[in-house]
Amino acid sequence: MAPSAAELDVITIGRSSIDLYGQQIGARLEDTAGFAKSVGGCPANIAIGTARLGLKSAIFTRVGDEQFGRFILEQMTREGVETSGIVTDPDRLTALAILGIEDDKTFPLLFYRENCADMALSPEDISEDLVARAKAVLVSGTHFSKPNTDAAQEKAMALAKAGSKKVIFDIDYRPNLWGLAGHAQGEERYIASDIVSSRMMKVLPHCDLIVGTEEEVLIASGETDLLSALRTIRRLSSATIVLKRGPQGCIVYEGEISDDLEDGIVGKGFSVEVYNTLGAGDAFMSGFLRGYLRGEPLETCATWANACGAFAVSRLLCSPEIPTFAELEYFLKNGSSHKALRKDEALNHIHWATTRRREYPSLMALAIDHRSQLEDMAERVGAPLEKIGAFKQLAVQAAIRIAGDADGYGMLLDDKYGREAIFDASRKDKFWIGKPVELPGSRPLQFEFSQDLGSRLIEWPVDHCIKCLCFYHPDDDPELKETQAQKLDTLYQAARKVGRELLIEIIAGKNGTLDDKTIARALEDLYARGIKPDWWKLEPQASSAAWANIDAVIEREDPYCRGVVLLGLEAPAEELERAFAATAQSRTVKGFAVGRTIFADAAAKWLSGKIDDETAIADMAQRFGTLTESWQRIRGAKAA
Repeated sequence: MAPSAAELDVITIGRSSIDLYGQQIGARLEDTAGFAKSVGGCPANIAIGTARLGLKSAIFTRVGDEQFGRFILEQMTREGVETSGIVTDPDRLTALAILGIEDDKTFPLLFYRENCADMALSPEDISEDLVARAKAVLVSGTHFSKPNTDAAQEKAMALAKAGSKKVIFDIDYRPNLWGLAGHAQGEERYIASDIVSSRMMKVLPHCDLIVGTEEEVLIASGETDLLSALRTIRRLSSATIVLKRGPQGCIVYEGEISDDLEDGIVGKGFSVEVYNTLGAGDAFMSGFLRGYLRGEPLETCATWANACGAFAVSRLLCSPEIPTFAELEYFLKNGSSHKALRKDEALNHIHWATTRRREYPSLMALAIDHRSQLEDMAERVGAPLEKIGAFKQLAVQAAIRIAGDADGYGMLLDDKYGREAIFDASRKDKFWIGKPVELPGSRPLQFEFSQDLGSRLIEWPVDHCIKCLCFYHPDDDPELKETQAQKLDTLYQAARKVGRELLIEIIAGKNGTLDDKTIARALEDLYARGIKPDWWKLEPQASSAAWANIDAVIEREDPYCRGVVLLGLEAPAEELERAFAATAQSRTVKGFAVGRTIFADAAAKWLSGKIDDETAIADMAQRFGTLTESWQRIRGAKAA
């Protein structure tokens, strides 16, 4: 019988924590000042890693009923991991791990796990129905360290064996988490313990796949040398054994263990620079399971596992650094000229584009990031500039009135006058928010407030998109073009460094003629510099041929681009409707971000005191609603 659409490949069991990794490389943990946050814990990492590689995964764990617990739930959902096995514990906090990187061999690690949520996992948390839907369950060594978590994993294993499911054992030995090392010894990998070995040896007979490092194989067997350890495991279990050997790759053993340790399926490692070893084993397991649970040859499983491990050790974090299957395929086909894979721009772009937080099949945005235009308007009617911010808050109410509960809507808002409006818009679930960084009207391009973008962007919410308007024509003076391109490249690199999406708005028509190839040529110029924004914002084109040329450039240079949104240039609604119609056959145009067509009349009247708040909101809502209806009708699209 064919598997149902709801069938799961694997359910992992055990740790789920918040990882805080030091961002000052080469510093003692005592001196580390900034940290990057992500989901951590071996089973949580593997659930995310396997999902990224195309498997259907779930996890049995607990999280706290607080912000960190909700972050884990939300991130699991974003990654495609089924969350029905995650219990929210109202009495305990989510676990925490803090790591520093002193050098390529020293990674001080602190675990905050006293009475934490995931270590309260109990047999009652293990759903028989969820196990019945899975091909395999994965148990982890740490969760055999406490009676309640031990019992939970025993129940899952029993259910799996009764249902002819596979049991996978990630030995996952952390002496610190068994109470065998002090708080400061979180990075300690091996301390011999008869108690630990005795418990793990009882697990081995029930397993179909056993994966561990040399140290983990020793602790699981109770032996003191590797060959004896493998033979003891084989005596207790007929499972496939995978020995992880770091940069040397791995060896897979299926039958008897001979005198030659190399007498197995040897998976060669990849020569990469070690940046952070933590999480490499979880990435390795994710890659191995992608093949193992889909029936690939063990040689293939080993190759995928080693490649995923190479990605992990070459990058900073754990789960965020595990590759997607598209990234893995590209690497195996093309390799990399960089030993530090985090410096490979092609791989980084695929990784970024295939792990973005949300999808936007359609985007309809009310743009009111205007600064100079509203300043001029306020001056003309004698209104204080302080009123601009209040008007932008009204525009947010108008946009939300049209969006309702639907996805695919958003706004462009600025930091100069739109601070309170941004707060209002951020409270709206599913709302896309973009913010400008350009100095209005600058040509050559300058950034507003400061040319030091890095220090500014790091303060932005992670889901806010950077927007930059550049007046760029492909026939501009070469020196001007070079200046513009350099500035945009600086912005692009900053956006990638801080992990924010980027929308580049190109306006060519104000500084030269437009024909069917003008904008396509402009995009080619910027792509040739390696600039690959998530979005383009482009002025309306006169013909479908122009859009066909734009489509061709984007699809050739960056098939991962989210797409194009149209700008308005204060055109009447009827003119914009014709512009929408010209995009009918375009594959890359996904929506619009229009401003003055929607808000200009209401702004002039409200700033001069001729209309009240509700009238202004209603007027903008009506105009925005008309445009969204036109877009959906002409494009045959719905707000997704």
